[in-house]
Amino acid sequence: MAKRVLVVDDDPTQRRLIQAVLEREGFAVSQADGGDSALDQLAAGLAPDVVILDLVMPSMPGIEVLKDMRARGLDMPVIVLTATGGVDTVVKAMQAGAQDFFIKPASPERIIISIQNALQLGSLKGEVDRLKKRQTGTMSFADLIGDSGPMRMVKALGERAARSSIPVLILGESGVGKEMIARAVHGSSDRAGKPFVAVNCGALPANLVESILFGHEKGSFTGAHDKHLGKFQEAHGGTLFLDEIGELPLDMQVKLLRALQEGEIDPVGSKRPVKVDVRILSATNRNLADQVKEGRFREDLFYRLNVFPIEAPSLRERREDIPALVEAFIRRFNAEEGRRVMGAMSDTLAMLQAFDWPGNVRQLENAVYRAIVLADGPYLTLADFPSISGVAPTALAPSPAAPVALNSLAPAPGPAATDRVAAEGDAASPIRILDHRGHLRTLEDIERDLIQLAIEIYSGHMTEVARRLGIGRSTLYRKVREQGLEGAITEAM
Repeated sequence: MAKRVLVVDDDPTQRRLIQAVLEREGFAVSQADGGDSALDQLAAGLAPDVVILDLVMPSMPGIEVLKDMRARGLDMPVIVLTATGGVDTVVKAMQAGAQDFFIKPASPERIIISIQNALQLGSLKGEVDRLKKRQTGTMSFADLIGDSGPMRMVKALGERAARSSIPVLILGESGVGKEMIARAVHGSSDRAGKPFVAVNCGALPANLVESILFGHEKGSFTGAHDKHLGKFQEAHGGTLFLDEIGELPLDMQVKLLRALQEGEIDPVGSKRPVKVDVRILSATNRNLADQVKEGRFREDLFYRLNVFPIEAPSLRERREDIPALVEAFIRRFNAEEGRRVMGAMSDTLAMLQAFDWPGNVRQLENAVYRAIVLADGPYLTLADFPSISGVAPTALAPSPAAPVALNSLAPAPGPAATDRVAAEGDAASPIRILDHRGHLRTLEDIERDLIQLAIEIYSGHMTEVARRLGIGRSTLYRKVREQGLEGAITEAM
């Protein structure tokens, strides 16, 4: 999915120039001719990844637009444009929440680097926020990725369950994200911010299950050198998430049932029970009803846990959520690995959506992680998922989507271009000195033809055009506006 940039500038020439540069680099671009228009688009649901904002606009100054965005809770990175680079201007923009600035007219290289830095900063901020919510137990259903029908049902049921203390049993295949749902239930309840303790019952050593869950007193058995509180007491006041509850041994199921019914536990070696205030959330990828019939799970515990079941869908049941999941994983691994991958190619996303994903979201996450490490270009390609696409990666040839320096795109004038610039006075030449009557043309008309030809020869690369014409970039842009040549730049690019 291409990253979207909103360009806000009252100068249509500047907007078109920036749009041409960004679209050539694979960005999707939206335009706004003023602050009011930009705010209207944002209020209507436009969610750009980066905003490029002109500071000086007649209807609403850029600083006011930026302040209004932050007041509305819109925290996407903002890069401001200014015609002057005064310290006061820059300080005010940064204080209002801008991430970067550049002075008009800016080179394509400067624009692209600024956007890449803003995107990376946004990824880092998002990762910090995610880790903070996970650490503080404040993750909500808004943090769950996916808007498919099955995920909307999960969120609706989870939000209802969160408003009470009802026991919740989360069902689903391995890797569907059952713990994330449990964390969202906890973070949306009145226990948000309190301890969230997760225990994988299938990973507990058989001889230590009781001690790990309920704790033990010092000296209660060989090796018990210190008192251990156990998971129930660690979660006191908060939530205890028992993952893979179907793996819990039968003797421990009895003790768990008592803890749920009486609200107290018996630590190993303790002379008296300990009261605990814990909400139990459990999850399993097994059919507990079948295990009850087979005598491998207690029927009374099953009915105690299965009061409010939530079915977590497999990834193949919510394929439309895969692009959003891929984007979220790219942001995370960009932050962790220091990469600048901007998204995945459309054919790559189509391939990922067509795959069955037996390992569900966990498998997709690991596949994207490997692709980020393999990727050479700004977008993930089929070759970055060799085990799924069957396309072998190559270390010798550059990726089709590999970033190319903007200056390298400017072709050297070839024979065809040279032939077009004929000798002075040649009526067939695109730059004619004499008009059809044989009189000298005005200097302004000749200059216009020369600038237009230079734009065509150098493919709209204005830095190179200005250098070849021997004038400054700001002078060149002014002449382009005066001569009405903005369209020639877009066509050349």
